[in-house]
Amino acid sequence: MSPTQKIPSRPAVSVRPATGDDVLGVARVLADAFHDDPLMSWIVPDEHARPGALQRMFVVGLRFHHLGLGGVEVTDGPSGRLAGAAVWNPPGRWQASHAAQLLSVPAELLALGRAARLAGVVDDSLARAHPAEPHWYLSEIGTGRQARGLGHGSALLRSRLQRCDAEGTPAYLESSKRGNLPYYERFGFVTTGEIRVPDGPSLWGMWREPQQP
Repeated sequence: MSPTQKIPSRPAVSVRPATGDDVLGVARVLADAFHDDPLMSWIVPDEHARPGALQRMFVVGLRFHHLGLGGVEVTDGPSGRLAGAAVWNPPGRWQASHAAQLLSVPAELLALGRAARLAGVVDDSLARAHPAEPHWYLSEIGTGRQARGLGHGSALLRSRLQRCDAEGTPAYLESSKRGNLPYYERFGFVTTGEIRVPDGPSLWGMWREPQQP
């Protein structure tokens, strides 16, 4: 490259709220993003069955709980297909209502089969460690493998964290990969402790106080 040539700039990533039409797309993106995740690999050990099982699991969560709370955001790739997704739950609504949990049981069993028991063990472990103070909860965030490194994850995080800062509200997440902790620390999160799943992998809780602009 000659000194006069410019390096092409990366296209700006825009974030938009997800709609009902995005549910399958969000589920596909998250299933792709979590394919090699230690926790999801423990829940669904068969790597060939994992993509379909995770996609069905995310569809259930979106339809029975997350989407209606208004905190699901997505980014689109150059082709127009979804490239990234973040699933946030607002303060006081991080856990599905009792009625929603009862209604979703048949769908969860259909989605995961025998693996639904392990998913329940994870849910119980996370619930016991979940902070009581009101906060925005990042349930899931992921970028499709073909879109990694293009700024989609950062754009999704900044979108909601800017709102947290404006509202003066903390944020919380669990990371299922120790190697991702420094990434979240760049956005102001601090590790609060290790969450151990019985006979399974660990996760790390991370808390972020609202920051001044």
